[in-house]
Amino acid sequence: MRKCKLGIVGAALAAALLIAGCSGQPLSTREKGTGIGALLGAGSGAIVGAAVGHPLAGAAIGGGLGGAAGFAVGNEMQNLEHENARTRHALHSQQRELAAQRSEIHRLQQSSETE
Repeated sequence: MRKCKLGIVGAALAAALLIAGCSGQPLSTREKGTGIGALLGAGSGAIVGAAVGHPLAGAAIGGGLGGAAGFAVGNEMQNLEHENARTRHALHSQQRELAAQRSEIHRLQQSSETE
């Protein structure tokens, strides 16, 4: 009976992953973190649960806790990625402005030498 339940849970998980994989959009860092955390938590929970005679309950609890922890880590990583992108954009804008100012200085120096 337990093997049947485990097979059903495995099939449901595989179907959920298949549906999520067909969404057409690449997974964000937050989503990857949540998924990885849930899978690792479910695996760890199943191992611990099997030791006490309740592998499915352990997998469910571990999956929930792992998913929450994975979400927190993935969310922080995604926020850092966004912050780094904003910093790179600001740096690029400042470099363009600096190049324009250097060009203007050079132009003004050339015009003052010819006067």
